[in-house]
Amino acid sequence: MSELQVIAEGGVLRVTINRPAKRNALSRSVLKELGEVFAAGGSDPNLKAAVLRGSGELCFAAGGDLQELAAIDTAEGAAAMANQVKDCLENIRRFPLPVIAALNGDAMGGGAELALACDMRIAASHARIGFVQGRINVTTAWGGGVDLMRLVGPSAALQLLCQGEMIPARQAASLGLINRAADDGQTLDALETDFLAPILRQAPHVLRAFKALAYAARSGLSIGELNQLETRLFAPSWVHQDHLRAVEKLFAGR
Repeated sequence: MSELQVIAEGGVLRVTINRPAKRNALSRSVLKELGEVFAAGGSDPNLKAAVLRGSGELCFAAGGDLQELAAIDTAEGAAAMANQVKDCLENIRRFPLPVIAALNGDAMGGGAELALACDMRIAASHARIGFVQGRINVTTAWGGGVDLMRLVGPSAALQLLCQGEMIPARQAASLGLINRAADDGQTLDALETDFLAPILRQAPHVLRAFKALAYAARSGLSIGELNQLETRLFAPSWVHQDHLRAVEKLFAGR
């Protein structure tokens, strides 16, 4: 079976890491394929979002595949690997539509970095997320430490990194690591459907504009640059037929 399953349906690009026997550990081939999928997958004009999840119910991704990565035995090799994977995950960050990580289980170490490369995160009630790299005496490598600092602030991020704990879904939601955790008895599929519903009601070109602004902010553009980008994105949406029809319908309803 393929280690990555990809299907586009109902306006959603669904990508599943399919290594349940390895707890969906991230091999270099899987990471490379993820990068390629997200680099090419945004061209479909009917897409509105992407969802990334792991197979099974135990792990979203258990981190890097240590059996494979143990072959790297020099600092130069480690740096090269980190940069290669950063390029792969950057394709997820750059994907032109919202990317939602659906945590079917634990996201740990590199798996947590992968989850934070996505724009939003939802989680099964039993799922946990943790930056546990320090437990094996290494640091974050794939941009996850940077994403964590941006997401929760340097102080909270430093605490999470230094303590290296696995954080339950609801606690992670209260910290801002996860956008929404499933209620007791709610399946991840049901949560995903509920979370996606309002997104799928938006027009594709509007979602692309929202994502472009979010990526620009994530990339560190200045307030002035962001304001200019916002105007450039707004102007064509104002004269788009979708907007004109929506206004006409609104006035007709009144």
